[in-house]
Amino acid sequence: MIIGVPKEIKNHEYRIGMTPAGVRELVQRGHQVLVQRDGGTAIGLTNELYQIAGATLVNTPEEVYSNAEMVVKVKEPQPSECAMLRPGQLLFTYLHLAPDPEQTEQLVASGAIAIAYETVTDDHGGLPLLAPMSEVAGRMAIQAGAHSLEKAQGGNGTLLGGVPGVQPGKVVVIGGGVVGENAARMAMGLGADVTVLDRSIDRLKALDNHYGPQLKTLYSTVESIESSVCEADLVIGAVLVPGAAAPKLVKRETLTQMKNGSVLVDVAIDQGGCFETSKATTHQEPTYTIEGVVHYCVANMPGGVARTATFALTNATLPYVIALANKGYQQALTDDHHFCNGLNVFKGQVTCEPVAHDLGYQYVPAADVLQ
Repeated sequence: MIIGVPKEIKNHEYRIGMTPAGVRELVQRGHQVLVQRDGGTAIGLTNELYQIAGATLVNTPEEVYSNAEMVVKVKEPQPSECAMLRPGQLLFTYLHLAPDPEQTEQLVASGAIAIAYETVTDDHGGLPLLAPMSEVAGRMAIQAGAHSLEKAQGGNGTLLGGVPGVQPGKVVVIGGGVVGENAARMAMGLGADVTVLDRSIDRLKALDNHYGPQLKTLYSTVESIESSVCEADLVIGAVLVPGAAAPKLVKRETLTQMKNGSVLVDVAIDQGGCFETSKATTHQEPTYTIEGVVHYCVANMPGGVARTATFALTNATLPYVIALANKGYQQALTDDHHFCNGLNVFKGQVTCEPVAHDLGYQYVPAADVLQ
């Protein structure tokens, strides 16, 4: 199979869909890998490293899309990239379609076969291709939030860890999954006063058993969210409904009761955001302020630590890329029903139920289109 790896074009996105090690694995199995020149240079993955691994370097994205049978990316295709997709071509990347009707419309119109990292599942009820970026984003959320709390950045001037004789900052994490746990871990490491809210008693028990009294846990209700947020210096939005738009858990009116200069970091922004006042920002202009509350809503947070994120992501995606290349999409998806859950768009049909529901498309089960 001919696999194409284009350079990412989203604002301040320096990750790349495949490392030289991944290229080597595919080439040794008899596949050809086209890598756009300078696609990984910003993070130290030079053209020479890709050539040594066996990649064929091409100069333009048009060369990647026109020749590749499968395109492997990091972020969702931008409009110019959607226009280059052709019927029957495989696209394997993050999509986050539910809050993005324009991209969904373009993918449906392209006739391509789009498999989303974020809806692939596993035997443990997890999301194995979302997890590595969730780990990165959760840890980055505290880093970004701590910086945003600095007075020069519009924050209230709180040091999360405090100092002897001064109370630490209060961090509230809404959602106790992969993002939430990693955020809580980083915040506790800085010495902050940390509370995690979740609607799963089992998840709260697991966090309590693991971290003990250092971490406070609360069952998530409208009341507990409101009261916790109003006392917080930093709030991390870490909720996820797989494939669907994120629920709006903090309303605008609640912001008026929050501390002036407190910070919201919305890690759920890829799925539309879990704060009513959230709107996607970029690493170039990461924050804005509403009702005296600083909002950090960067839609590709892991792109800020692109080298670490690239290696973490491709470690997880490579076995799936190899399966698609070796078997073809039909056999690879049929053999693994968890992998099949990643199929979002198939030749003009929407095969992810939450996306179809949220955007008003007819839902066609993946198993039906693969027969």
